Amino acid sequence: MSLLRIFDVASSAISAQSQRLNVVASNLSNADTVAGPDGTAYKARQVVFQTALMGPPGMRSGSEASAGVRVSTIAEDNTPGRRVLDPKHPSADAEGYVTYSNVNPVEEMVNMISASRSYQNSVEVMNTARSLLQKTLQMGQG
Repeated sequence: MSLLRIFDVASSAISAQSQRLNVVASNLSNADTVAGPDGTAYKARQVVFQTALMGPPGMRSGSEASAGVRVSTIAEDNTPGRRVLDPKHPSADAEGYVTYSNVNPVEEMVNMISASRSYQNSVEVMNTARSLLQKTLQMGQG
């Protein structure tokens, strides 16, 4: 695999982790929302990754192929939301329960830290590859 392919692979990881961070931010911002007028509460979303072949279309097999990552789907978590007894709440149902989103803030914070570290690692891979390329060019000049 060419050293230049590293930039393709790392940039695909950066893009995927960026989308993951956006989904986590959306989940966290809706963690304490209640059911809307249609009676359904916000459902947590999770990013699903898939291997993506990188490189020119004719070179995606054999020794020149490299694998990156891409977001294949963003799936909704269908577990029921948290129900809290609060008959005075304007969004309470006939039984007096308010349905909140199914977002678990602790899990989302762990997911955010994981995505952030993966993003940082991919940036570090790109910086290391850039440094190696610069040193290679300097050796050719001397």
